[in-house]
Amino acid sequence: MNSSDVNAAVPAAPAVPAPKKDPVLLVDDEQALLDVFVAALSPFFEITTASNAREADFILQKKTFKVVVADHLMPGGNGMNFLVRAREEFPHMQRILVTGYMKPEMLLQSVNEAALFRYLLKPVTIQELVKVVQDAAKASNASVAAERA
Repeated sequence: MNSSDVNAAVPAAPAVPAPKKDPVLLVDDEQALLDVFVAALSPFFEITTASNAREADFILQKKTFKVVVADHLMPGGNGMNFLVRAREEFPHMQRILVTGYMKPEMLLQSVNEAALFRYLLKPVTIQELVKVVQDAAKASNASVAAERA
């Protein structure tokens, strides 16, 4: 009996599928920031990107996401208005606003109108981004489970 006969007799271990990654949509007009966010989040999530709110609206019609992270100020429509629309159409999708502006009244309005999961002030640390998106994905799953119960 040669070695190839031995290998043929040993059944191959069944392939264990990798756990499915939750889908996350990132919306920002700054490509460099999108690249950093993608690099930080892609080990944990299935990432899709959009460079403006109009493109993000189009993507949302094609695919379901657990979480959307949107920049506040972008050419061609601000992230806040986009997140308000997203809330109306996709209530279980958790919404995170990234902003460089700290006007408390604007943030309070944003939290209320878009029912934000969180807002993040720039500069955002990678650790904070990953943790908040992970928490938001869990909240999305809990929201869907609560509705089914």
